[in-house]
Amino acid sequence: MPSVFRSINGVQTEKYIAKMRGVQADLRGRAFEIKARAEAILAEHRHDGDAKIEIDKGWVDHYVILNDKRGQYAAKSIEWGRAAGSYIKVVNGEEIEVTYGAMEGLYVLTRASNLPKKKRPKVEVDPRGRPS
Repeated sequence: MPSVFRSINGVQTEKYIAKMRGVQADLRGRAFEIKARAEAILAEHRHDGDAKIEIDKGWVDHYVILNDKRGQYAAKSIEWGRAAGSYIKVVNGEEIEVTYGAMEGLYVLTRASNLPKKKRPKVEVDPRGRPS
């Protein structure tokens, strides 16, 4: 009967395998492929913006990130869309209502990684640039 070892050289079997050079090389390659597809999908969109695709490496995993450092958390809206809404802005002591329309998500990372789209609620936009 075969034996299953819980650790190899004192390291959990899963972590040992995950850190192997071949496994890490494959993860790096897959992250690069997803990044390339995501950049192409993002470039197809008609709006030029500050959003970009990056790869970050954790201890084991590689992460493909949609980054938009404008401080408006726009990456979330780009990926999943946003609901229509409005907010009050004060200009020269006068309150003005600013409205914005709904936007369908582009699902850049979802499509690039060939994952199924999940129904998510539209992002509610906070005028101060923070998610609500």
